[in-house]
Amino acid sequence: MHLSVGGLARVYPPRSCGTSCTRSLATSHLRRSATIHTEHAHWQLLNKSTNALVSIPTKNHNPNPHGPLSHLTVAVKDNICTTHLPTTCSSSMLRHFTSPFDATAVELLKATGANIIGKANCDEFGMGSLNVNSIHGPVVNPYHSPNEKHIPRAEREKRSAGGSSGGSAAAVAAGLCDAALGTDTGGSVRLPASYCGVTGLKPSYGLISRWGVVSFADSLDCVGVFGKSMDTVKTVFDSISSYDPKDPTAATPHTRERAKNSAESLLSTLDTNSSDPDLSSLRIGIPQEYFPSELNTTIVTAVRKVLERLSSLGAQLIPVSLPSTPYALSAYYVIASAEASSNLARYDGVQYGTRSPLPPGVDKSKPGNVYAHTRSAGFGVEVQKRILLGTYALTADAFDNYFLQAQRVRQQIKTDFNSAFRVPNAQLSNPSPNPDGVDILLHPSAIRSAPRLNSDAVSGLGPYLQDVMTVPASLAGLPAVSVPAGLAADGWPVGVSVVGQWGSDELVMCVGKVIERTSNEDNSDSNFAFDFAFEAIVDVINELDAT
Repeated sequence: MHLSVGGLARVYPPRSCGTSCTRSLATSHLRRSATIHTEHAHWQLLNKSTNALVSIPTKNHNPNPHGPLSHLTVAVKDNICTTHLPTTCSSSMLRHFTSPFDATAVELLKATGANIIGKANCDEFGMGSLNVNSIHGPVVNPYHSPNEKHIPRAEREKRSAGGSSGGSAAAVAAGLCDAALGTDTGGSVRLPASYCGVTGLKPSYGLISRWGVVSFADSLDCVGVFGKSMDTVKTVFDSISSYDPKDPTAATPHTRERAKNSAESLLSTLDTNSSDPDLSSLRIGIPQEYFPSELNTTIVTAVRKVLERLSSLGAQLIPVSLPSTPYALSAYYVIASAEASSNLARYDGVQYGTRSPLPPGVDKSKPGNVYAHTRSAGFGVEVQKRILLGTYALTADAFDNYFLQAQRVRQQIKTDFNSAFRVPNAQLSNPSPNPDGVDILLHPSAIRSAPRLNSDAVSGLGPYLQDVMTVPASLAGLPAVSVPAGLAADGWPVGVSVVGQWGSDELVMCVGKVIERTSNEDNSDSNFAFDFAFEAIVDVINELDAT
């Protein structure tokens, strides 16, 4: 539910003040606030502490107010094209760009009546794991641990919301919207979902159209969905998961149908809608490589509790090995950077991108000078770093040793996954089932809880290590969802990831819903979005009273 000021008044209607003067005073303040502040101003207020939304429409742009999703408010990551809001990719290069068309995912959301409430902050061109590489500034995680409940919001420690889709995750966690679209290249949906304590789905590669998504790495980019619940995520996913002929990487209807039929037999045996589901037919693989020495011990404790709950429902827990996993992170950064260097070559200030004026004395007749100055001024440090790395990996001297070798590792990772799953990969021409395989894999979403924005984890090699748990599924194009699984020792959220065979998105979401339902999280955190919104209103009331 979108918790606007007016929305709060509808959810918690005023009562007679005869029994409590304090209640009457609070009600009058809410009414006063609702009268003074518009919906736009309220979103700005909630956004002030998180920096989650970077562009908010001044009026409603819903072409179908009576559609099936008209009850949902959705934020869209700033690298997904929208006609009524700028698409800056959090970069100076596209600071003034507004797309002439909507991305297919946005178009489908509008067609079903969803309310697009703003563009979400992100790492520049999707490059980052902590959402600190943005011209709009870093995104601050809106979550607050139980230990900080009575500390003024301005004095609480500021932690990362994760990246690169940190703005989308923070917007959902703060109650700014019901759901949000993000993009996932190497974990950019699942990592923020874990850090912010929300649900985040990376679908099978090719199920959701990439048409209108500003490219980072074409063979890895996926449009993902955030939500406070699995039901919300599934509702949005179902509305935007369809074949798009404009996207050359879209999975064909035939392939989609093959994958659906392969998973149908297992889904029919799972009664996940009951309060006490029977999971006796479900085989859950626990990959041993996903518990490295860097993994925080309290993360392991939270994952163990999830496994115990699933086992108590009848699920079979089976240890598996994915031997190529240790090489995944290195392969990912070579492949992603190489593709990025190619995709971002178009931003030269002539064809695309904001052109920066040359300083005095520079020869304007040489195109190289124009290109170099524009790209140096328009791209941030992280983007420049990855362009240089990718360009080197594609040079004649390094191509065989780096890019081709990374592609071989990627193929081996796909083979490892196909060998582990019981359901065959529908993308293969002659898939063969593995009766001894597992149905889904379960592992921690991150090696730790959200790091502080001023810690060593957000500098040096720290940000690159955050993706170590999420990159393998991205390289293989598999569906994966991060679901809240409790709290770490520091009181911050922990996520657990469910990974399935390509096209088994429905199964992944079903298991995620079971985890969500059986979670033993403290119920006091369930009203976090309301608490956050109410605190923001109280701050405004105090400011008004002071003036």
